[in-house]
Amino acid sequence: MDIKPADAWGAFASGLDPCERRARTRALNVIVRMHTGPRGDDICRTLRHAEDDAGLLPWASTLLNALAPLDRRRVWGAYAAFTRPAERLPA
Repeated sequence: MDIKPADAWGAFASGLDPCERRARTRALNVIVRMHTGPRGDDICRTLRHAEDDAGLLPWASTLLNALAPLDRRRVWGAYAAFTRPAERLPA
Protein backbone atom coordinates (compact mmCIF):
# COMPACT_ATOMS: atom_id res chain seq x y z
CA MET A 1 0.00 0.00 0.00
CA ASP A 2 1.38 3.41 -0.95
CA ILE A 3 0.12 5.63 1.88
CA LYS A 4 2.31 8.31 3.43
CA PRO A 5 3.14 7.69 7.14
CA ALA A 6 1.29 10.88 8.12
CA ASP A 7 -1.84 9.45 6.50
CA ALA A 8 -1.54 5.97 8.09
CA TRP A 9 -4.44 6.30 10.53
CA GLY A 10 -7.79 4.55 10.82
CA ALA A 11 -8.52 2.28 7.87
CA PHE A 12 -5.25 3.43 6.27
CA ALA A 13 -3.02 1.97 9.02
CA SER A 14 -0.84 -0.96 8.03
CA GLY A 15 -1.05 -4.41 9.53
CA LEU A 16 -4.77 -4.38 10.28
CA ASP A 17 -6.84 -7.53 10.36
CA PRO A 18 -9.19 -7.49 7.32
CA CYS A 19 -12.28 -7.38 9.56
CA GLU A 20 -10.90 -4.41 11.51
CA ARG A 21 -9.95 -2.62 8.29
CA ARG A 22 -13.50 -3.14 6.97
CA ALA A 23 -15.01 -1.79 10.21
CA ARG A 24 -12.78 1.28 10.15
CA THR A 25 -13.53 1.86 6.47
CA ARG A 26 -17.29 1.71 7.11
CA ALA A 27 -17.02 4.08 10.08
CA LEU A 28 -15.01 6.57 8.04
CA ASN A 29 -17.49 6.29 5.18
CA VAL A 30 -20.38 7.24 7.46
CA ILE A 31 -18.44 10.15 8.95
CA VAL A 32 -17.47 11.48 5.51
CA ARG A 33 -21.09 11.23 4.32
CA MET A 34 -22.43 13.01 7.41
CA HIS A 35 -19.95 15.88 7.22
CA THR A 36 -19.69 16.39 3.47
CA GLY A 37 -22.97 15.23 1.95
CA PRO A 38 -22.77 15.08 -1.84
CA ARG A 39 -19.32 16.76 -1.83
CA GLY A 40 -17.96 13.45 -0.51
CA ASP A 41 -19.62 11.19 -3.09
CA ASP A 42 -16.34 10.11 -4.71
CA ILE A 43 -14.71 9.36 -1.37
CA CYS A 44 -17.73 7.41 -0.11
CA ARG A 45 -17.96 5.39 -3.31
CA THR A 46 -14.24 4.57 -3.10
CA LEU A 47 -14.49 3.65 0.58
CA ARG A 48 -17.42 1.32 -0.16
CA HIS A 49 -15.36 -0.53 -2.75
CA ALA A 50 -12.29 -0.46 -0.47
CA GLU A 51 -14.19 -2.59 2.04
CA ASP A 52 -13.50 -5.52 -0.30
CA ASP A 53 -10.40 -4.19 -2.10
CA ALA A 54 -7.81 -2.64 0.23
CA GLY A 55 -5.82 -1.63 -2.85
CA LEU A 56 -8.25 1.28 -3.25
CA LEU A 57 -7.34 2.81 0.12
CA PRO A 58 -4.45 4.94 -1.24
CA TRP A 59 -6.92 6.53 -3.68
CA ALA A 60 -9.44 7.08 -0.86
CA SER A 61 -6.68 8.77 1.18
CA THR A 62 -5.83 11.02 -1.77
CA LEU A 63 -9.48 11.99 -2.19
CA LEU A 64 -9.86 12.62 1.53
CA ASN A 65 -6.79 14.87 1.57
CA ALA A 66 -8.24 16.80 -1.38
CA LEU A 67 -11.35 17.83 0.57
CA ALA A 68 -11.80 21.47 1.43
CA PRO A 69 -9.93 22.25 4.67
CA LEU A 70 -13.07 22.67 6.80
CA ASP A 71 -14.56 19.39 5.56
CA ARG A 72 -11.26 17.61 6.16
CA ARG A 73 -10.96 18.96 9.73
CA ARG A 74 -14.54 17.95 10.51
CA VAL A 75 -14.00 14.41 9.21
CA TRP A 76 -10.70 14.03 11.10
CA GLY A 77 -12.17 15.45 14.30
CA ALA A 78 -15.26 13.26 14.18
CA TYR A 79 -13.21 10.14 13.43
CA ALA A 80 -10.80 10.93 16.27
CA ALA A 81 -13.69 11.44 18.70
CA PHE A 82 -15.41 8.25 17.51
CA THR A 83 -12.30 6.11 17.99
CA ARG A 84 -11.13 7.67 21.27
CA PRO A 85 -10.82 5.03 24.01
CA ALA A 86 -13.88 4.94 26.29
CA GLU A 87 -13.54 6.61 29.67
CA ARG A 88 -14.16 4.51 32.74
CA LEU A 89 -17.62 4.80 34.18
CA PRO A 90 -17.86 6.05 37.77
CA ALA A 91 -18.10 3.27 40.33
